[in-house]
Amino acid sequence: MRTILTVGTCVLALSTPVFGQDTHLYWGDTHLHTNYSLDAYALQNETVDPETAYRFAKGLPVIAGLTGQRAQLETPLDFLVVSDHAEFLGVIRAIGLGDPKMMAIEGGRRWNKMLNEGKGKQVFFEIIQTANKDVNALIALNSKEVRATAWEAIVNAAERHNAPGRFTTFIGWEWSSQPGGRNLHRVVFTPDGKDKAMGYLPYGMIDSAKPRDLWNWLAETAEREDTDFISIPHNMNLSQGTMFPLTDESGNPIDEDYAEQRERWETVAEVTQVKGDSETHPDLSPDDPFAYFEIYDRSITVEGGSAKIEAGSYARSALMRGLTLENAIGKNPYKFGMIGSTDAHTGLSTPDEGNFLGKFTADSIPGTKMKETLPNTVGWEMAAQGLAGFWATENTRAAIAAAFRRKEVYATTGPRIALRVFGGYKFPADATEAVDLAAVGYAHGIPMGGDLARPEGDSAPSLLIHAVKDPLGANLDRVQVVKGWLGTDGKTHETIYNVVLSDGRTDGSVDVGDTIDPETGSYTNDIGAPEFVTLWTDPDFAPGLRAFYYVRVLQIPTPRHSLYDAIALQIDPAETGRPPVIRERAYSSPIWYSPGDNLRTEVPVLAPAGSD
Repeated sequence: MRTILTVGTCVLALSTPVFGQDTHLYWGDTHLHTNYSLDAYALQNETVDPETAYRFAKGLPVIAGLTGQRAQLETPLDFLVVSDHAEFLGVIRAIGLGDPKMMAIEGGRRWNKMLNEGKGKQVFFEIIQTANKDVNALIALNSKEVRATAWEAIVNAAERHNAPGRFTTFIGWEWSSQPGGRNLHRVVFTPDGKDKAMGYLPYGMIDSAKPRDLWNWLAETAEREDTDFISIPHNMNLSQGTMFPLTDESGNPIDEDYAEQRERWETVAEVTQVKGDSETHPDLSPDDPFAYFEIYDRSITVEGGSAKIEAGSYARSALMRGLTLENAIGKNPYKFGMIGSTDAHTGLSTPDEGNFLGKFTADSIPGTKMKETLPNTVGWEMAAQGLAGFWATENTRAAIAAAFRRKEVYATTGPRIALRVFGGYKFPADATEAVDLAAVGYAHGIPMGGDLARPEGDSAPSLLIHAVKDPLGANLDRVQVVKGWLGTDGKTHETIYNVVLSDGRTDGSVDVGDTIDPETGSYTNDIGAPEFVTLWTDPDFAPGLRAFYYVRVLQIPTPRHSLYDAIALQIDPAETGRPPVIRERAYSSPIWYSPGDNLRTEVPVLAPAGSD
């Protein structure tokens, strides 16, 4: 059952943000590649290294890759993870620079010549095709000596730029498993520094393509080096149902051990980035009018094609799978918070539509975005998103890592929409009028990412929600609560409540309007609202049923980067192949409700992964 319900009108708060003092909002990108990544260097990022990436994130002007133009962020980030691919780390860069060690391996001199002739794309495809057939054929290419040199440079850059309280860097990498073209990548980072990080080399797909092997390595390395790690599942839309499966990589049903491992290492998942949005899909949520958003379904194989649309490939359906599994095995392996990040391979974190520099350096300017970069993909298909918002006690490695662990984090598709969500049963009736709304939220409830136990009696849970527009961006259209639950029929269900609407509307099917001038790419904030605060109570609460709630905030319509490019190139926006208008948004981490472990619903035998 899927329905859209409207239950309330807009309630405006004071014009001054009321975030409280216990935690503060910090913005960052946990997924950024530099020229130490194989694909980044091969696709023309020859100059933007970790040092440059950190300088740019801090708001300093830098030189971008392809054209040599100056690039600068209007608003700096608060933290950054440089997450270059563990596989062949620094190797293609070394080949391009003529490193004697790499010139001595088979193919080294030929690849060097091709790179210097501008044929990096062919080099990239050749290596990936070989890896997909037999990764052991590339052992010599995956030089431990070159990787160790690159890792030390990455670690040193992170240490140089880490400034506790002002700007936080994390030492990390990407584990790039993709069996059969199914994207199972994870970004891994540590809250510790160089003294611990130099005790290991990043674990890559060549070591193992199985998630459990990665988790086992994390556990063993954490114990040996007295350190810690956080693993973030990559944007899951290209996993063909296997990022959040019903059976593991060996075909065994998800069990309690699997759930415990995943709970230990993967508390947060990336749900929006340059290769599209993974909150949900129209095929999975056909009654959600906002489900069609930055859909990207290209297979990541060299041959191209489309990825299958499966429940385990999108966050909302994965959260519902988690309820089913918890009911069956007693633990929820998919109780994850949600963040956005860029996955940019330019070394420059640019999730803003008006300042988007592409996924790759090869598609970083308007004149190259009509060219194929990945198989069957041109630059205009890439999305200018996303960002991670963190409610942390301070801007330090330890505090931000703690926010990861408790899941007090959220995703946006680029705008810096400030979003607070608290869940509870006994919020004061005047909570929305509080000068310090966060103090009320913490005193009477739990923040996003938390768990609600069964209440005394049958009181329904309430959400205290505060959303504020990006100070430099567009007004807000609405606030929605997305609820998923496991019914007595053993099936999962979803409902979307339009709990706050702008401009005096009471019917969520009435659109907010559009102020975009297609000739100039400008828009106005004559519609929408700058801020919402509301206290919403679930009108359909069933005390005996497992459920989750998360908040989705939508902006008014704004121009997409493809419209800006079309105007600059003086072409019809239709030639870009993408819509000229976008509905930017934010997704809170969920709040879960559990009736108690002694209350189980009788459910059918779980189907194999991908069957639903």
